[in-house]
Amino acid sequence: MLAQVKLPHWSRTIPENWVTIDGQNALLTVPFAADERILEPLKQHSELGQFKWTLKRIIAKLPNSQPELPMTFGNVIVVSSGKGGVGKSSVSVQLALALHQLGANVGILDADVYGPSLPTMLGGQEEKLEINAQQKMIPHQRHGIWVSSLGYLTDTKDAAIWRGPMASAALQQLFRDTKWPRLDYLIVDMPPGTGDIQLTFAQKLPITGAVIVTTPQTVALADAEKGITMFRKVGVPITGLIENMSYYQCSQCGHRDAIFGTEGGAKVAQREQVPLLGQWPLDARIRSGLDEGKPLVAEQPEHELSLMMKDSAAQLAAELYQQAQTKPGRTQ
Repeated sequence: MLAQVKLPHWSRTIPENWVTIDGQNALLTVPFAADERILEPLKQHSELGQFKWTLKRIIAKLPNSQPELPMTFGNVIVVSSGKGGVGKSSVSVQLALALHQLGANVGILDADVYGPSLPTMLGGQEEKLEINAQQKMIPHQRHGIWVSSLGYLTDTKDAAIWRGPMASAALQQLFRDTKWPRLDYLIVDMPPGTGDIQLTFAQKLPITGAVIVTTPQTVALADAEKGITMFRKVGVPITGLIENMSYYQCSQCGHRDAIFGTEGGAKVAQREQVPLLGQWPLDARIRSGLDEGKPLVAEQPEHELSLMMKDSAAQLAAELYQQAQTKPGRTQ
């Protein structure tokens, strides 16, 4: 019967060891972040639907790009873009919050050392990071996720005037010297571009997968493809692509206008054989929430836009796990 059911974002047959049935109770145990919506196909099945289904998550720690490096927390997902101005930081924040709402313990690292924006988007800008006796930084907890950012160490108006090697060293220190709790996922908001900082992070720190953010316009798409090429050259798998600002949606009448063009990110994803994780709108409600340090997905988790972003996060989590199973020596 399980072979007849297709779970959301899961392209394979449901493994039998994921399902436990005891009388009229049935348990689905998945190795990635997911919410109750994943149970709907089982509940709607003519025979399996007779059971009372519950969900359990035991999130797997997956292989990374630097297996020889010790890593005390879970899966590192870098969110990157070939150029600035595509909304990469806002996507990073919403993905991290969405993964948390899907049942995961999540951290987010603000790796954009030149322009850290997470303190603004998540709030608590005036709260500085504490340093413990072991000289480790204690991350803040905001909206249920753990956050480390250079913006919590410096004044909001200070400019980071660093050459590439200095910025790269600062980023590595921020990554290694933050005392993270047990995490299932660590989202890394990368600086834009494909330069020294990005290469250093990709080559020296353990990465499980990368998400590329682009807008549909031609100039952004060309840079997105450069980012995909860079990660592939250093052995980091591309877990997916998000087309941000896919269209403008009026909050009053619902009219959609493709300001930056249509389907550009979708075409790049198809051409590069990368999963398309979502096409997110340019919407004032998303923008205003982040400007106020109250992200929409955290404040209104059942809003239609929040559910859309949670759907992208659920696909990301499933894709990350499925990618790991295709590597040599890995089994489902």
